[in-house]
Amino acid sequence: MLNAAVKALSQILSPPMRSILWRSIGLALVLIVVLATGLQRLLSWFATSGEVWAESMLGPGFHTALDILAWILSIAASLGVVFGAVFLMPAITSLVASVFVDDVADIVEREHYPAERVGTALPFGLAMTEGVKTALLTILVYLIALPFVFLAGAGFIAFFIATAWLLGREYFELAAMRFRTPAEAKAMRKQHGMTVFTAGLVIAAFVSIPIVNLATPLFGMAFMVHMHKRLSGPRPELIEPARREKMPAA
Repeated sequence: MLNAAVKALSQILSPPMRSILWRSIGLALVLIVVLATGLQRLLSWFATSGEVWAESMLGPGFHTALDILAWILSIAASLGVVFGAVFLMPAITSLVASVFVDDVADIVEREHYPAERVGTALPFGLAMTEGVKTALLTILVYLIALPFVFLAGAGFIAFFIATAWLLGREYFELAAMRFRTPAEAKAMRKQHGMTVFTAGLVIAAFVSIPIVNLATPLFGMAFMVHMHKRLSGPRPELIEPARREKMPAA
């Protein structure tokens, strides 16, 4: 796994990857501004009008809890786009990865696995659907964990674990679906659940580094291409026919 991470890191700034890197950074910055602004307005609304609405729905027994939540959200809202950029980065990288999944995977597979068949490009709709689902799930999990941020760091631990699980799951399945059906990719991910989660911890650590995390879609995708190859083991059907003919019989 460490070797796969090193290979992915070393390839991010390679000439074939540079144009993808700049395009992915540009898209990520646009999404950060749009989504962070929306999040800031949502938090501002809840910190004011939303608290009254929630109390009318839940009853006066939740007044203290809602007061505390509104206080936390008002602080988050005051941080505006800065808070949103940090909070939403894993979700944003999920969306960006869906756009560049095949560009990155093609380069990694051709450079590191030249004797094997290159994967089939994912339909754009399928890739985007997976990215959007992961992004929305990430935001939902984060909103649930947000009230615990100030409780001895429990929220940050929950963020990190959730990020590892969500991003590990998405990047692995995207890499696997280039060679398998979506159902087969999900089944393989579940079969190797602990390994995929551990790999997700590496991606979660990467996405937690400011500025550097803008390259997460490239690192995460390249990393999981290597992990999928290793977990797949030798597969004769993936070897290019011309190369297979030259291989000695067993």
